[in-house]
Amino acid sequence: MGLERIERLLAALGHPERQVPIVHVAGSNGKGSVCAYLSAVLNQAGYRVGRYTSPHLVSWCERICFNQQEIPATQLHQILLQVLAAIDPNHSSPTQFEVITAAAWLYFAQQQVDIAVIEVGLGGRLDATNVCDHPLVSIITSLSREHWQRLGPTLADISREKAGILKPSCPAVIAPQPPEAATVLQQRLTELHCPAFWVQPSRDLGNGWAEFVGVDSEPDSSGLMPVGLHYPLPLLGAHQLINSALAIAALQLLQQRGWQIDHQQIVQGMAKTQWPGRLQWFEWRGHRLLIDGAHNPAGAAMLRAYLDQTQSQPIHFVMGMIGNKDHADVFQALLRPDDWLYLVPVPDHIPIDLSQLQTLATTVCSNLAACTVYDDVMLALEDAAIQAQTKGGTLVLCGSLYLIGHFFQLQQGE
Repeated sequence: MGLERIERLLAALGHPERQVPIVHVAGSNGKGSVCAYLSAVLNQAGYRVGRYTSPHLVSWCERICFNQQEIPATQLHQILLQVLAAIDPNHSSPTQFEVITAAAWLYFAQQQVDIAVIEVGLGGRLDATNVCDHPLVSIITSLSREHWQRLGPTLADISREKAGILKPSCPAVIAPQPPEAATVLQQRLTELHCPAFWVQPSRDLGNGWAEFVGVDSEPDSSGLMPVGLHYPLPLLGAHQLINSALAIAALQLLQQRGWQIDHQQIVQGMAKTQWPGRLQWFEWRGHRLLIDGAHNPAGAAMLRAYLDQTQSQPIHFVMGMIGNKDHADVFQALLRPDDWLYLVPVPDHIPIDLSQLQTLATTVCSNLAACTVYDDVMLALEDAAIQAQTKGGTLVLCGSLYLIGHFFQLQQGE
């Protein structure tokens, strides 16, 4: 990891990143939905909006959006050719993520976007997106222990990497954090003299509506944000009370800096927000299927909380995980006695021995109704659907966004 390759590549392309004002979003969970809220509202307000997120579910085109539309495949191909032509063969080759990131910057510059919402790929300090010296707003979503193999073994280590997106004197919107993470972030905010806005979760009003209740700000910042805004919350889960509040706080900071965004546009934009594959209900062969990535312990806990609050028990989990995850911690957060677990591979990604995963799951939760290994996700879903229909309960597909993408790709072929 490092910025030398991406900086060299962007310089060869004429520094497109310097032509694009950005909102930069880092964190462990919620980055994508925050980006989705922001881009939807800014587009509703009439701005030309770029959005860069990762990973994709089915197509690489999903990562680069302009005015809520994926980049056309033919245009992505042409942009990638321009990027590849700019690579200096006398230096180390940029990574795949650096190439697609450079393509996003180039596309947004060519489209003359007014603003781009940029999601960090991994970490923050050394991520390929971290090439902007003066973001309009930096956002740090909820932090948890994830990607520790690359970012460091403790939450403090991970928080330091995420805090790498903070820039001197640039305002920062921060989600509620565990004490260990909050201490690290506050130290960095103070060092950089960043006006800091610590968001409070919005209040659930019921019937898919929420109320923005404000932020805590530093004494030398521009003051407390306006409160009391009622808005629709189309994305499911209690954690969206935090993610949506982060987006609204960032939007109000943009308002303070002269961006024309009124309350009605916020309401309309929030209502139009979509973020597939995250607590998404899907009609599959006559069965109601809940789809969610739940790819780390914090994500698994969010999924479990939603299931406990809203769904009939037991849960039938069709689940696949890749090899570099905290499998035991995910199982601990997700599984309960009498649940059914159907373990499946995640094609074309870091493999894991499913029999070992089966042993681990039954060790973590010894009172599962069943724990079975399958070679194919569709076979597992078929059996799980039968069991859910005859035994009762809720059918869930989860464990990896790559598995969700594989499922969606299969659905396109049906």
